[in-house]
Amino acid sequence: MSGDATELSIVIADDQLLLRAGFRKLLDGADGLTVVGDAADGQEALDLVARLRPNVVLMDIRMPVLDGIEATRRISRSHPETAVLVLTTYDLDEYVFAALDAGAGGFLLKDCPPDELTSAIRVVARGDALIAPSITRRLIAEFAGRASRTGLRELPPISEREREVLIGVAHGLSNSELASHLFIGEATVKSHVSSLLAKLGCRDRVQLVVAAYEAGLVTPGAASS
Repeated sequence: MSGDATELSIVIADDQLLLRAGFRKLLDGADGLTVVGDAADGQEALDLVARLRPNVVLMDIRMPVLDGIEATRRISRSHPETAVLVLTTYDLDEYVFAALDAGAGGFLLKDCPPDELTSAIRVVARGDALIAPSITRRLIAEFAGRASRTGLRELPPISEREREVLIGVAHGLSNSELASHLFIGEATVKSHVSSLLAKLGCRDRVQLVVAAYEAGLVTPGAASS
């Protein structure tokens, strides 16, 4: 996907016409962002992604015909170059975790400030993860509950340095912060992250966070090691 902050194309998927219109007015032409289409349901979103190949889809979860979770899953599989940013109404939306599993690259609440939304679009477009703090708290609790119910996930062999990087990613550290924390170069951090993505079969940093919690490398309330 393109990470060019000056030219990013966006599809808006939401079943509420007024919300689609509001997001279009807010985003279209703002700092190089271009809204190339909008959809009233998940199937329309899929059709637009296949035809327009946008950088980012703003995805509602509850939609008719095809919900946002399944639409996200299909986009992630068929068009991995397109990032999905899920916009939720409530931070306790029971479908958020399912959308994460489906391959969403970020989550924000619909009432977030406009500058936070435009920033989030650029973050997910370049392949980084972004989750609103209130949603993060719920996800951490869900990760912990999963592990207690099903047992810890067994990871493939990774090096000690990769383990340190994975734990740092799970704590939300950026590549530059990881480089400073581990006293290594940022390029080396990127190499380790790429290796972890391949070894763990993860699409992005959000899924690395899932893997770290499910493997018990990080637990709620733990400090970064």
